[in-house]
Amino acid sequence: MAAAASSSSSGGSWEYDVFINFRGEDTRRGFVCHLYKALKQKALDTFIDSEELRKGDDLSELLKAIQGSRLSLVVFSENYASSTWCLKELVQILKCMDTQNQIVVPIFYQVDPSDVRKLTASFAEAFAKHERDSAADMEEMESWKSGLTRATNLSGWDSKNYQDDAKLMEDIVEDIFNKLSNISVIRDDGLVGMDSHINEMEMRLRPGVADVRFVGIWGMGGIGKTTIATAVYNKIAGQFEHCCFLQNIKERFRRNEWCYTYAGRTSL
Repeated sequence: MAAAASSSSSGGSWEYDVFINFRGEDTRRGFVCHLYKALKQKALDTFIDSEELRKGDDLSELLKAIQGSRLSLVVFSENYASSTWCLKELVQILKCMDTQNQIVVPIFYQVDPSDVRKLTASFAEAFAKHERDSAADMEEMESWKSGLTRATNLSGWDSKNYQDDAKLMEDIVEDIFNKLSNISVIRDDGLVGMDSHINEMEMRLRPGVADVRFVGIWGMGGIGKTTIATAVYNKIAGQFEHCCFLQNIKERFRRNEWCYTYAGRTSL
């Protein structure tokens, strides 16, 4: 599966809403595949790597995708620690959590959180193999171990608390959607003096009323129309079952990308 399109961020421009870090051989064709589709149905731009992307040793595209994501889901599974790619991604994810306030949510899928934290069972076996065969030095391996410990101390989800994956997935997606809906995707300093405009927009939209409304924002370029629209979207998106934010429409019309963009963002 390929990556999705883009959205805005507090630091300029987020490329994705969600990055999924996972062990392909354990979960790609099952749990993660369905999770990806469920996130897309909520109009969340989600990155998962393709199998083709993992051929070779160049992690640069994946690390860039992590840095450009608002939230990372870390799916721990039985063979997670056997992948140096997963571990390197995890280190980058935690770095982004520290430096750009990225939200990180661990999911323990058919694996005991204590095995991840204490490096026991399959996690112990994986690190024993890394110490024998990996090109990584001891300092890098220590960063992997530290990353696993830090991630397990974050609030997350444990599959053993659910009778089936469907309910687990439903709760995860709802939680992620709510978390992202509560984050402003633009800088606070971009809202100076705009509170009255935002409040007026909310009043005109009246999201609690069961009808259809179209509200246009007209004005010269550079006066904050997109800023207002984005702020209003973030405030009310959580009140709807599905929503999407289509940006740069004028430019996409020029490049003849409108049909692709509209179809991709509204395939609910």
